[in-house]
Amino acid sequence: MESTVTNQSFLPHDADDSQPALLFIPDISGFTRFMHENGVRYSRNLIADLLEIIIEANIINMELCEIQGDAILFYKLGTPPTVDEIVSQCKQIFLDFQNYLKIMDRGALVGAQLAENPLTLKIVVHYGRISITQIRDYTKLMGTDVIVAHRLLKNSIVGAEYVLMTEKYLSTQKPEDIAKSFEWTQLKEGFNNYEHMGDVHYRYAFLTPLRLLVTDPTAEHTRENYPNTFSLKTKIAAPVEMVLRIIRNYRLKNRWLHKVKSVTYDTKKINRLGTYFLCEMEKGGIIEIQTLQCRVTPEKVEYIEKISNFKMFPNALLFFYLTPGVGPETNLTLEFHYSRVSVGDYFYDFFGRKQIKGFMKTSVKQLKALCEQVHAKQQLK
Repeated sequence: MESTVTNQSFLPHDADDSQPALLFIPDISGFTRFMHENGVRYSRNLIADLLEIIIEANIINMELCEIQGDAILFYKLGTPPTVDEIVSQCKQIFLDFQNYLKIMDRGALVGAQLAENPLTLKIVVHYGRISITQIRDYTKLMGTDVIVAHRLLKNSIVGAEYVLMTEKYLSTQKPEDIAKSFEWTQLKEGFNNYEHMGDVHYRYAFLTPLRLLVTDPTAEHTRENYPNTFSLKTKIAAPVEMVLRIIRNYRLKNRWLHKVKSVTYDTKKINRLGTYFLCEMEKGGIIEIQTLQCRVTPEKVEYIEKISNFKMFPNALLFFYLTPGVGPETNLTLEFHYSRVSVGDYFYDFFGRKQIKGFMKTSVKQLKALCEQVHAKQQLK
């Protein structure tokens, strides 16, 4: 009787089901010390948010395999992405990560934690062959190249924020393309010897120069200083306290946010910093908005939200600045920040910005009308 072997574990040794794939591992540097010094209770929410920031910043459509404490394993089957795409991806993740930390650093508790135990990113990029195994509901990557990628997280590089690319990946790219993609920093050579694997050669570049592009919440956000931002201004005939209350009210979001059909949220956590609400859009799809920070002084109110699940501009930030005007009047400045780094991409530089600016312009107009309507009704009472 003929039989067919279907279990891969019983196939002969020369039956190779492996596939070529990119392996991409962002790792949070300083994670162990941060958790040890601050404890799980005070650290878990920030670390969870940072891991979500990394996942959201996936602009080259890699598959997420697993989260391993402080590291995330992504993979992409087939032909390797170009070195320019990889560098853009690394920049995207690093900037989104640092932008988030820059904002959270201004909070009293988190700021103190980060001052004592700073966090940053290192990224390992490798290309090789992998086998994909399904274990119940989990996808597991196997193969020597998977082991190599993980081992490279422990290396001899002196520094905490860098991208490491193995020669196995770089050999798939043209030397002139590699040189051009790293004009903003210095690409260095290195290697490490691992048991059973021998010498693994790589090149690496520090990501530190990118810190010059990180958004400073306290600075003036002009197009010259921050190319990936734009702002809208208006005057609202309503007091600052009321305008802020309406902006923060999740129930009213679909009354003024353009093309938002409905909003869902946890009623027990309304207005708490760090909480999320989901906006169902008129044309389908859902975007997620998180309240990051609210700073109130007699001179100025600053309210910041983060937008997720927005593929065109991942990890975008909304800055609302409110200052008192003459009488019961509010001067509102709304700034939209994004860290997409595909500089020169005509679609994003022109059509993408034009589309989102039109969206925000209509939203500001509707917010103004809503605030003034509510204020007028209160005046009649």
